[in-house]
Amino acid sequence: MAEQEQHVLGEGSAILTPTDHKVRPAVQVGRCIKEVPPAAASIIGKCPYYYQPLHGEYLETVEKVSVSSVWETVKAFATSWDPWKDKEVARRLLHRREQLIAPESTDSDWSRHGNFMMRHIGCGHKPPSYYVSYGYYYCSHYGAELFPNLSAKGKAWLVLARRYLQLNLEDGLRQNMRGDVVQIASQKPGNGAFSMTVRKRELELNDETFQTFAFKTHPLAYLDGGIAYLPPADLINIIRQPNLQEWGSQGTYEQAIATGTSSIKTRGRDAADAVSSGTEDLVNRVLGFLAAK
Repeated sequence: MAEQEQHVLGEGSAILTPTDHKVRPAVQVGRCIKEVPPAAASIIGKCPYYYQPLHGEYLETVEKVSVSSVWETVKAFATSWDPWKDKEVARRLLHRREQLIAPESTDSDWSRHGNFMMRHIGCGHKPPSYYVSYGYYYCSHYGAELFPNLSAKGKAWLVLARRYLQLNLEDGLRQNMRGDVVQIASQKPGNGAFSMTVRKRELELNDETFQTFAFKTHPLAYLDGGIAYLPPADLINIIRQPNLQEWGSQGTYEQAIATGTSSIKTRGRDAADAVSSGTEDLVNRVLGFLAAK
């Protein structure tokens, strides 16, 4: 019965009227399902896990903005954007709603963002901005630009880190369905852990809380992916890839690169990875940089 109820979007009543009465009864449509179904294993590690770029407004705003202002634009857009304004996409998703809210859905339009929309209709809740900003945008654009410039070991790290980021999100959402405490530990021993208190079934409902939770998982995912064992050249490529305004100024950016390069030259030996070559400071800088997104 409960499963059937989640597919009902509204209820109304009517009485017998003359055949010439053409006014349709109004039915209030709305649904708020806080239960977050698990994602399908096949989508984990892929950028559309966060968001499917179906909306024209997203494409017009984000894809066409200048490189110098793209990150601030993406963050501002994701925070203020109302995805329901695109009636065509809303209709498309609503027609597939049952598939999109099903546990482990493999529907081609499924994403965490779309799943949230189909569970929260007319109740005032907005999908976490993280899904569009850091999630989809950073995953697709940053990853696409960085990947070709990495070594084989660096490419493997990028793939693994993306997967661990999403596994951590799934773990947190799953725990929040059961209680008020979310505890995430690294997939590999010694890479860290954290705990947060979040009201049961409300992790997705507060944008700031969700973003705090998501960012806390980043260092764990990067370390589990093996960032501490990357060659110095990969670490430099990682830290120089994002937009310059992330550093506050061109000078700050150049200083960070110079410091990283100096660290490699002064501490480095002919070793294959960052830890054994003594570039722990550079690893820490990269982790801090990535976690501050």
